[in-house]
Amino acid sequence: MAALLALGGLATSQAVTAQAADNPYERGPAPTQSSIEASRGSYAVSQTTVSSLSVSGFGGGTIYYPTSTADGTFGAVAISPGYTAYQSSIAWLGPRLASQGFVVFTIDTNTTLDQPDSRGRQLLAALDYLTQTSSVRTRIDTTRLGVMGHSMGGGGTLEAAKSRPSLQAAIPLTGWNTDKTWPEIQTPTLVVGADGDTVAPVATHSEPFYTSLPSSLDKAYLELRGATHFTPNSSNTTIAKYSISWLKRFIDNDTRYEQFLCPLPSASLTIAEYRGNCPHTS
Repeated sequence: MAALLALGGLATSQAVTAQAADNPYERGPAPTQSSIEASRGSYAVSQTTVSSLSVSGFGGGTIYYPTSTADGTFGAVAISPGYTAYQSSIAWLGPRLASQGFVVFTIDTNTTLDQPDSRGRQLLAALDYLTQTSSVRTRIDTTRLGVMGHSMGGGGTLEAAKSRPSLQAAIPLTGWNTDKTWPEIQTPTLVVGADGDTVAPVATHSEPFYTSLPSSLDKAYLELRGATHFTPNSSNTTIAKYSISWLKRFIDNDTRYEQFLCPLPSASLTIAEYRGNCPHTS
């Protein structure tokens, strides 16, 4: 019996080792519904301020990152605010995402009036700074990068993904852009809209953004119920849980998070509609 138990333990250990070898980018414990809904993940988080005077191409910002280096490098995400807004409007996402195992850069734009195409370029400039110059550059895997943004920052997220196909994930939050079609995008994209959005109504923004993405692309459309254009500006569990799952699944290639994305989430008190292609292929 002892021998059988020992063999069983060895098999389990080998299976875990094999899984880690199959995906060296997994970070953190196996996820649960509670862990992706929690206000903080398993990593302690530190932060550092980046002055606009020390960078070019964007307006500085705040970097949030896992304090420990024991797990090696992490994927990274740059996040842009919307029209007339500052990084404070999306700051809640910094520690929330970083504590799940990402380096997160919430940025200010050069001016608060910058349009989506400019915000897209600034997101890419911020990623370049993050990976090449920043004090945390050695903590980042430069092949595993993503972008997010609110409103015109969401429109900029689409612009950035279009310009840099090597990005691993894109999440526009109640995005606004005069360009409604994005067939060029090759980056797995989660489009988040709000049923009560009167600034960027889903019928003329998020929905056409989503439907114009290539049918072969890993993509999803999440429409928040009882939400407005400005819902992404404050802590929101539904936005967080699906953003975490999307970033984990596509930046970290962590299929442990596939369970939260496929089968497609059902309509609920917080979800008006969810569309997507399952299973994911990336």
